[in-house]
Order: sequence, then C-alpha cells, then structure tokens
Amino acid sequence: MKAMVRDTYGSPAVLELRDIVIPEIDDEEVLVRVHAAGVGRDVWHVMTGLPYPIRLAGYGLRAPKNPVIGSDMAGVVEEVGKNVTRFQTGDEVFGIGKGSYAEYVCAREDKLAHKPVNLTFEQAAVVAIMGSTALQALRDHGKVRQGQEVLIIGASGGVGTYAVQIAKAFGAHVTGVCSTQKVEMVQSIGADHVIDYTQEDFAEGDQRYDLILDIGGNSSLSRLRRALTPEGTLVIVGGEGGGRWLGGTDRQIRALVLSPFVGQKLGTFVNKENHEDMLVLKELIESGKVTPVIDRTYPLSEVPEAIRYLEEGHARGKVVISV
Repeated sequence: MKAMVRDTYGSPAVLELRDIVIPEIDDEEVLVRVHAAGVGRDVWHVMTGLPYPIRLAGYGLRAPKNPVIGSDMAGVVEEVGKNVTRFQTGDEVFGIGKGSYAEYVCAREDKLAHKPVNLTFEQAAVVAIMGSTALQALRDHGKVRQGQEVLIIGASGGVGTYAVQIAKAFGAHVTGVCSTQKVEMVQSIGADHVIDYTQEDFAEGDQRYDLILDIGGNSSLSRLRRALTPEGTLVIVGGEGGGRWLGGTDRQIRALVLSPFVGQKLGTFVNKENHEDMLVLKELIESGKVTPVIDRTYPLSEVPEAIRYLEEGHARGKVVISV
C-alpha cells in the first residue's frame, strides 16, 4: 500500500511516499481502507517529535516507532478482529487510527464510530480529535450552560470551529477571536460576536466572560483572567511556543498552580479519545447543529505541502488529505 512515512523526526522534508506492507490487526482492532485523513497540530508534533516529552509518551525516543504519520481519518471497514462487535466489513466509519496517511490503517474498536450519514469522507475525517477536544473542553471542563457568555480564542482553527458550534448548541452566547481574514467564516458558523485581534483587545473594555477557551494561544494568564468574571472558568486547550521542552505547557502549569488560590477556575486537560464522544458528535452533526469546516484538501502525495500550509497559520478550519 502507499503510505507517507519518515525514518526520523523533523520538518515536512523528512516525509516520503513509499510502498509498505498493509498492517495486520489484532483481536480488538479494525482494518480501515482510508478515504480521507485530517491534518492537525497533533500530526505536526508527532512528525517533529516536539516538544521532547511527546517522545516519552510512546512515540520513540531517538526515532519514530511508527514510521507512518496521521491520526484522524474516515473510510470503510475492510476487516475486523475476532473480538470486535460494533463493526463489520463494509461499514463506513470515522475515528482515530495511528498512521492514517496511508491506504489502510489499524484502529481500535473503541476509537471508531459509524460515519454521520450527512458527511462526506473528507468532512468526517476531521471530526474525531478536534471535535472531541472541543466537546470535552466545553462540556466536561468548562461546564458550559445555557445563557453563559463564552469567549473562544482561536475560533477559526480546527478545535475552534467546533467549539463555536458546540457552545451554541449548548445555548451559550459565543464571542470568537480570530484574524481579519477569518472574521466572516467565524460569523458564518454561528458566533454571536467576532473580535478581530488585530483591531481589538478582548481583555480591554467592560465585557467579562463566564467561560474562556484559549485554543493554542499565548496570552498571559493576567490578560485572560482580566476578561473573566470573578468566578469564571478558563480552559487552556493546547498552546504553542515555550521551546523544545515545555512547548507552551509552562502556562498551563502556572494556571493549575494558581487556580486553588483565586475565585476563578483556571485549568487545562488532555483529550481522552473515546467512542462515546464520537457518538455525541455524530448526533450533533446529523441534527445539523455542527458542521465540519474544511479549508483545503490535498492528495496523499502532497502531505508535506499540507503540513507546511498548516504551519503558516492561514487555515480556516481543517486541512484534509484525500487518499
């Protein structure tokens, strides 16, 4: 099968399209014929091996354990393990399979769900990781409720576009923060108000928010707290910068340390990928409350170009690989 592989950590230049053997599934796994795969910051981190602690998380210290990159995907079930009960050959599915930039990928049964009937494979391929991250940030950690004022910093990105729509589905009044070129798109997915950060500072003025999601941002905790109500909640979702060791997690650590000593709740979390949340997302999508936002689609042979485009920070929503 064709697959996008690399032998070492590094920039997109280390990636190469090769013919490799189709992977073999174990008893709890499903072999999926991949139709499309998502491009996200998670792929960039696995490709580069940065920050360094990601290598300690099982990806390989000096060299990648799995040469094939990619996680989010959608496709058709080709084969099922003997202990698999939810899926059968021919089912259209979406979810997470480690090494999805390939014609076939192995995926655990508990990280798959049936594809929403109203989505293409390209749309479904970008739901699992970013959608579940937004869902867990709002529902589980932000405790979002109807009528709350919610600020989403990074509203135009992969997680942000889902967060805007999910927050609206929960009945919140949503303000999105993005750059000038992306204001119209964020408005189109349901944001009640959009702040162009090149023209306006969300922390200035009189507006205070019950819940702030800071997605991949770098605002100081003092600025974020200034925009919160006295008992508001801040959820930091990822983060960039911070060097090769911390990778932005230093700000998350400071938030966790400070939180017990102030009236506001300041925190972060690690997404727990699971079948149950994929079913929640499937229901939201099929009911018309959430729609994946796709910026560009690239063929499998152009994965390096797709990742470079993501690195530039211009994407409106998600970037997709068509296999």
